[in-house]
Amino acid sequence: MAKIPYKKSPGVIAGVALITMLVFYGVSPDTAQDTAQQAITTVEQFEGYVPEAYQDPVGIWTRCYGDTTNVTPGATYSAEECARSLNDHLVETSRPAMRCVPSLAKQHPKIIVAMLDMAYNIGPTAFCKSSVARYANAGDWAAACRRISEIYTTAKGVLLRGLVVRRTAESQMCLEGLKEGR
Repeated sequence: MAKIPYKKSPGVIAGVALITMLVFYGVSPDTAQDTAQQAITTVEQFEGYVPEAYQDPVGIWTRCYGDTTNVTPGATYSAEECARSLNDHLVETSRPAMRCVPSLAKQHPKIIVAMLDMAYNIGPTAFCKSSVARYANAGDWAAACRRISEIYTTAKGVLLRGLVVRRTAESQMCLEGLKEGR
């Protein structure tokens, strides 16, 4: 497997659609913009910026910020296309996560960001079927936050260091949100 050709990200601004979606699902209008930007920045950091089509560690064609939709092998993408892709894909993966854990919108922004980052990475279907979502829906947010670091650290059965780092960081962010929310 070839080395992934990461570039320095030009930085992405959270779009109106993401902010509006968060407000629609119940995130306070006072915090929705900051929460959206924190979610964009977190995904941007963990996915990395690759403005060309590439194969991820398990061979899936990917582009921009970890987007696996509409990838054309050999294609390159502008910074604007990648920013739009990140915003669109985050809205697309966040809607189902916000629906399947209805009380997520009332949590501290760090908890929201941690869970939306996880949903972006593993997909909303896997997120909604996960023990993380079950614990959250049962009101056991501490167990949900701790559980994040224990699951989805492999791809096609291979433990990936990057996923371990990401899940650990998401779990820590979530737990910080619990402490700060008190």
